[in-house]
Amino acid sequence: MKQRSLFDVISPIMTGPSSSHTAGAVRLGLLARNIYKDIPSKITFRLYNSFAQTGKGHGTDKGLLAGLLGFNVDSENIKNIFNLSIIQNIDINYEYEQNLDRHPNAVDFILEGSINMIISGNSVGAGNVEIVKIDDFATKISGEYNTLILFYKDKPGMISKVSTLIQKENINIASLDCDRNARGKTASMCICLDGEIPQNIISEIEKIEDVYFVRNVRKLEA
Repeated sequence: MKQRSLFDVISPIMTGPSSSHTAGAVRLGLLARNIYKDIPSKITFRLYNSFAQTGKGHGTDKGLLAGLLGFNVDSENIKNIFNLSIIQNIDINYEYEQNLDRHPNAVDFILEGSINMIISGNSVGAGNVEIVKIDDFATKISGEYNTLILFYKDKPGMISKVSTLIQKENINIASLDCDRNARGKTASMCICLDGEIPQNIISEIEKIEDVYFVRNVRKLEA
């Protein structure tokens, strides 16, 4: 078994050197992958503040891409991600900005392909992360819970319809957050669950009238 140095093993077990800039970046990429559910044809990573200033030296650029492609924090592929054949047909770009309104370790995943989507997240320390926005909607996704995300037309009864289907499976809702861009327009629902939601329930939710988008984002490995 390969012996790891102190710089390679920082909680969580990871390819180093930084838990915020490397492990956090990978975990953000994994969450973005689970939300997008496809391999984009074009990826733009927009890094902010500390991520932008020192992230390249700490492997943030590699970590974000590796996570988005499905590699976990302890994968040896992170170090060589730019040499893997899997990226050959993907247009990959990095942008760097300073913005005091954003978290010190913030990133936007600007994804283009089967659908276009912007996913915004922060690395908050010790490998912990949060997805704070999908397109124009605020979210609270930490990867600590299985999380159901919906976009739908804002109208009465939608929360009740979704929560009733979940409760039929005796799954406890840990938290539920909603957002909308205007009354009667598109709204979002972000539901953190204590258990795993079966595919048949997800299919039933997808059939609800005026539900446009459903994602089941599984919790990240510890």
